[in-house]
Amino acid sequence: MKPVNKNDRITVHVEDLTHDGAGVAKVEGYPLFVPGALPGEDVVVHVLKTLKSYGFAKLIEIKQSSPFRVTAPCPVFDTCGGCQIQHLSYEGQMTFKQKLVRDAITRIGKLPDVPVHPVKGMEHPWRYRNKSQIPFGTQDGKVVAGFYQPRSHDIADTDICLIQTPEADAIMVSLKKSLAEMGIEPYEEATHRGMLRHVVVRKARATGEIMVVLVTKKKKFPQAAHAIELIQATVPEVTSIVQNINSEKTNVIFGAETLTLWGKDVIEDQIGDVRFEISARSFYQINPEQTEVLYGQALEYAQLTGKETVIDAYCGIGTISLFLAQQAEFVMGVEIVPQAIEDAKRNAELNGLSNTLFEAGPAEQVIPRWYKEGKKADVLVVDPPRKGCDEQLLRTILKQRPTRVVYVSCNPATLARDLRILEDGGYRTKEVQPVDMFPQSTHCEAVAWLELAE
Repeated sequence: MKPVNKNDRITVHVEDLTHDGAGVAKVEGYPLFVPGALPGEDVVVHVLKTLKSYGFAKLIEIKQSSPFRVTAPCPVFDTCGGCQIQHLSYEGQMTFKQKLVRDAITRIGKLPDVPVHPVKGMEHPWRYRNKSQIPFGTQDGKVVAGFYQPRSHDIADTDICLIQTPEADAIMVSLKKSLAEMGIEPYEEATHRGMLRHVVVRKARATGEIMVVLVTKKKKFPQAAHAIELIQATVPEVTSIVQNINSEKTNVIFGAETLTLWGKDVIEDQIGDVRFEISARSFYQINPEQTEVLYGQALEYAQLTGKETVIDAYCGIGTISLFLAQQAEFVMGVEIVPQAIEDAKRNAELNGLSNTLFEAGPAEQVIPRWYKEGKKADVLVVDPPRKGCDEQLLRTILKQRPTRVVYVSCNPATLARDLRILEDGGYRTKEVQPVDMFPQSTHCEAVAWLELAE
């Protein structure tokens, strides 16, 4: 029998946070998830739903507050899904994220003795996003723009986002005010009507160059000249204005076709000493300041002397590959997206790094062929998506047995799962370094260093 029922109002003690930032309280061992509550707090809650092994409750009153609780500065923090833990001080966020990684490594990876270091955070953990993807729509006949509410595609209308650039805010507000008079109808996902779906703003930290991407339902865009004029007047620093056409009935942001309306086709940025050309659809790390920290950590764990051959699986546009190529004898990158490989080749040329090879295809197929051709790696670097490494790729690593593996992860749970597989196959995890790429959110990246056991 469950110790609580729907509509109960009870006082509970919060013990932990979930991976998405909800407080966890236990009533006779039965977990209740309480959004907005923080560890160490005594709170009054209203029970909303009870399932067999856990339930959900609404925070009503805080009886005993956490010393790490702060007032969230964002005006739409309670309704927007972009940030989950603005109400937790940055010191508290660092403690939570280290625990998040350590718990995963211990519980899922069964590696309690592996050191998980304190998180490398930011001195100023605001306004860090170099790319903003802003949906537009209408509510009660009014044009709205902002970010999606949690677990929905309803827009939390706002004029400011404290984790994106001021330039993105300015463009969002200016377009929102002017769409009606320009005769541009915001897209409505439910009816598949309207023109403007999203506005994507990218800013290069090193150069200050700004790209604005107008994602439209149709290619024909008669108001384009007015939109260009408005954007230029709002943010004169803009160097590229691009149209992307997405005519599909989908919630995927970009379509296949991209046209340059004004200015350059790309913007240029720099991480460390490496320059990158970024197009409208290029994958590029969101937080450039912390990307340098993350890649610096990967480089440290790779322990390159200038004599090593490195394979970078999931290489994207070559960001980590080119970082490594500065200190390795040769770097080979593989990525399943052909356009990303073209970007990687162009970026290698841009930096004069001829000690690189990039190939499109599944890593688990390309890497074994490289080995058969005699292209063997001393160090293998993986930076997979949230789902972790492909099972076949892990088998490939265990078969080819590079001396060192550097695992860059955006999901502690799948990192821990994959470390366990590699450990069982003969590797030893030396240490794990978390890096805070997304302050104010629950996401945490980490870099793991593995050596082949002798």
